[in-house]
Amino acid sequence: MAYKKKTKKQKRRVDTAVAHVKSSFNNTLVTITTVDGDVLLRSSSGKMGYKGSRKGTPFAAGQIATSLAKEMQDMGIRTVEVNLQGPGSGRDSVVRSLQAAGLNVSVLRDVTPLPHNGCRPPKKRRV
Repeated sequence: MAYKKKTKKQKRRVDTAVAHVKSSFNNTLVTITTVDGDVLLRSSSGKMGYKGSRKGTPFAAGQIATSLAKEMQDMGIRTVEVNLQGPGSGRDSVVRSLQAAGLNVSVLRDVTPLPHNGCRPPKKRRV
């Protein structure tokens, strides 16, 4: 088999991006995508080195956002739309950290799924 030379990965130049923040009680996940939905960067509390109950804290979420903001500025991203999902405590601190890093937050959306009377509950317990 002939050796196949790999092409060098090009650095993307993007001016606006979308930050998808999924904040649960146990963890916070942040994904940076283009407006079309192509993933550029992603991070989580576990990736930052936190374990156990510390992953769900607002401090850990702020650390995620500051590390991603540095990488976003290298890519040339200046404005960010933020989609917040979930009931966790890291939601607000992600937005604050992105603004503190010098990024312009243009849109804040809450995309938490809400059931319109959802699934049928289990039958009553008989004791």
